[in-house]
Amino acid sequence: MTAERGAAGRDEPTPAALRAATARGLMEQFPGVRVWYGEATGSWWAMVPLRIGPRLLEAPSPQELREEIMSLRRRG
Repeated sequence: MTAERGAAGRDEPTPAALRAATARGLMEQFPGVRVWYGEATGSWWAMVPLRIGPRLLEAPSPQELREEIMSLRRRG
């Protein structure tokens, strides 16, 4: 994880490092699901494998993406 010096002299994770950690956490919570943050779109994305084929999801926040993944998995 990349870090920068904060105001108090402590190492603080960069926004990119925080997003990467968030994506890893979601992928650990949902094995088989690929999660990433779109730098160009500013959105969170997930490729969710389903019996009928993969489904691409987009959400404005990691929390909303998590809810979308859970909802999609319940339905199919």
